[in-house]
Amino acid sequence: MRTEARLFTGVAVFFAVTAAGYGWFSEEPAGTAVLAIAFLMAALVAFFLHVQYRRRGRRAQDRGDAEVVETAGPLEFLPPHSPWPITTALGSVIVALGVVYGLWLFLLGLGVLAHGVFGMVFQYAGRPDRAGQGSNSPLRDGGSSPTRSR
Repeated sequence: MRTEARLFTGVAVFFAVTAAGYGWFSEEPAGTAVLAIAFLMAALVAFFLHVQYRRRGRRAQDRGDAEVVETAGPLEFLPPHSPWPITTALGSVIVALGVVYGLWLFLLGLGVLAHGVFGMVFQYAGRPDRAGQGSNSPLRDGGSSPTRSR
């Protein structure tokens, strides 16, 4: 993720310089605000990727001598059936209609949207952690589990 972090850092620097120059020469607040928000979004992604790189280290994609086989491994858990994406989409539609038809519909849509988002976030909150099942697990290669002496 090092390459991706550098890429988004470059994008963030570009938007920061562009926003500063645009704000200085145009004196138009809307365009300056849009460029500043674009800078903040790119900086947020760059920060996230940098933190992930610091936590997890180099991936096989970051090395020039890596083989395709090194990136293979178990995939993350994806829910097979979930009503929450449909609930979230319905809430988004009601929010958009609420912008047109009135505050009461907007607030109703906001409630449905929040319900759908919280449902997606906490759907598997009680799911047991599957630690030790990743690609770097000693149990995967047939080794013994590590134990601590007391």
